[in-house]
Amino acid sequence: MGIGTRVRQALERTDRFQQRHPWLAVPVAVVRTFGDDRADRHAALIAYYGFISVFPLLLVLVTLLGFAVRNDPELQQRVLDSALAQFPIIGEQMQTNIRALNGSVVALALGLAGAIWSGLAVVSATRVAMDEIWDVPRRDQPSFVRARLLALAGLAVLGLAILVQGLLAGLGGSDGSAWTILRLAASVAINVAVFAAVFRVLTVADVRWRTVVPGALLGGCAWTALLLAGSWLVDRQIRDASQVYGFFAIVIGLLAWIYLGAQVMLLSAELNVVLARRLWPRSLLGGEDATSADRRVVAGEAKEEAAHPDETVDVRFDGGDEPAPSDERAGRV
Repeated sequence: MGIGTRVRQALERTDRFQQRHPWLAVPVAVVRTFGDDRADRHAALIAYYGFISVFPLLLVLVTLLGFAVRNDPELQQRVLDSALAQFPIIGEQMQTNIRALNGSVVALALGLAGAIWSGLAVVSATRVAMDEIWDVPRRDQPSFVRARLLALAGLAVLGLAILVQGLLAGLGGSDGSAWTILRLAASVAINVAVFAAVFRVLTVADVRWRTVVPGALLGGCAWTALLLAGSWLVDRQIRDASQVYGFFAIVIGLLAWIYLGAQVMLLSAELNVVLARRLWPRSLLGGEDATSADRRVVAGEAKEEAAHPDETVDVRFDGGDEPAPSDERAGRV
């Protein structure tokens, strides 16, 4: 028996095992669907626009703090520290360079213009990714005006979340362990709510709130863990390395961190789709070993290309009489 045959048999045994166990089949299906939707490309685009949007958003935040809490430097510092904690790679560097902008009308105007432009690009890229994840046909995707309104709503949700988390930190009168745990729990709850809003609002697919709960829980917890890991990385690695690598270490670290966050968000969205449409188990081998879930994923991708209102895409597979399912967006999921 050749090596290729033994490898094939091992893969077949592994495939059968994961298909029989939902605790393994669901993660496999999420990863497979993530690849089928080319979500890594969407994550890269989101990271690019997110990287551009970081600095004007921070500029707006710092300037608004200068107006709102000018007479309370301690509160201003706590809120600022919490907001910058959302960007662990550059937070410490930003703290030492933005104090002169507090209360500047010119800085506020420039920051708002840049934040709205780049923020809309981030949210728009996320909306396109969500529509593709839910296999929304091209003919049903939002018009230019509706797309911009959805982007504004998403941007408002993100801005509100950052503001609430900053105010939550500013209200903390103690650094004890009890308050730290409470603040962490509140941060997780806010992150879960933001992910749920993004998954529900930034798509024209007919999705219920309860459908986005699993992905929101995963995304909110994973995002909080990512923030903690970023803070640890800064404390143990970036702070000392920045003396050697300088600006390049900060830029590359921030971009990689945002890209990882975008991937976490899209993987969480894929979990919602897999559970709602029961797109598991998926085959590891494909081809003749394709499962019913594999066929439904392929059919959904084909129907996504329907661009005209009168256009109908019908998908069938050779070698069997199983027709592709009808458009699942007709009923809410």
